[in-house]
Amino acid sequence: MSQAVKLERPVRRAPNLARLQLDAGAEVARVAARLKDIVAGQQKRRGIVLGLSGGIDSSVTAALAVAALGASRVLGVLMPERDSDPESLRLGQLLAGALGIETVIEDIGPSLDAAGCYRRRDDFIRRVVPAFGVGWGCKIVLPQDLGAPGMAVSYLVVQNPAGVQTRHRMTADVYRGVIAAANMKQRTRKQIEYFHADRLGYAVAGTPNLLEYDQGFFVKNGDGAADVKPIAHLYKSQVYQLAEHFGLPEEIRRRPPTTDTWSLPQSQEEFYFSAPYQVMDLCLFALKNGVPAEEVAPEAGLTPDEVRAVWDDIQAKRKATAYLHAAPVLLG
Repeated sequence: MSQAVKLERPVRRAPNLARLQLDAGAEVARVAARLKDIVAGQQKRRGIVLGLSGGIDSSVTAALAVAALGASRVLGVLMPERDSDPESLRLGQLLAGALGIETVIEDIGPSLDAAGCYRRRDDFIRRVVPAFGVGWGCKIVLPQDLGAPGMAVSYLVVQNPAGVQTRHRMTADVYRGVIAAANMKQRTRKQIEYFHADRLGYAVAGTPNLLEYDQGFFVKNGDGAADVKPIAHLYKSQVYQLAEHFGLPEEIRRRPPTTDTWSLPQSQEEFYFSAPYQVMDLCLFALKNGVPAEEVAPEAGLTPDEVRAVWDDIQAKRKATAYLHAAPVLLG
């Protein structure tokens, strides 16, 4: 659950991202030099492994790795499973071809099946929808009515084999159980990445951008685990700027951000964030840099009160996900 953002209506116009513009060429050169120093110099690793999802973040991270170490020192791991969008695999391969990097395809579906990922998830879902089974789809969403007061409670959405979707409230234990099962996917992928890193003597690169990192949009010891996180200081809007600078395939640059975790299509906004990433970027920038709500509101297409409501949501998520950022506690 997260605090509801009291937006009375949708964003009025396209956000003005002028204050988030950067010198893409200079940033690529700076990050590439720093990345090479960290991986080769400090960590004494021979190259970089990362998971490729066909999304903008992993694509730009891969491009930065190539800029730092060369294409021959970068391995992309493609890890589809039963619920994956086939486009993720295709676009990941497209990206690898554009960068000239080696890839391996690891179907993690059998591992997830053996570990009970799908069974455990479905067992929890059947506590709410007893008929859920083969041929059904599912996802978890936040309410789309962002004007509702109080707490925004996630709903379970299921689709039966006839294509009919229904929305259901979940008890806390059902919600936690479904999420716990889904998180097995991220942790299994990370296990595969570290297998290849260990066999090659490479470092594992994580792919969260600043918005995802700040807001805890990652799985602890799953996609949150890495040896280096090259874009965790960049707003997602800036990641898109680097993608354009690199000339990454247009299909990747135009693809809406998705979770690619559930068997039904789902955007990141629908699952986790309270507004489109451009709006979230501007509001987060303003909060981090002391920009008044009245100043950033016109740029974000919001009212000052709506900006403050988004700030409340950002602060609530920071508090709720502090555990994800925390290192293990030593008691000695």
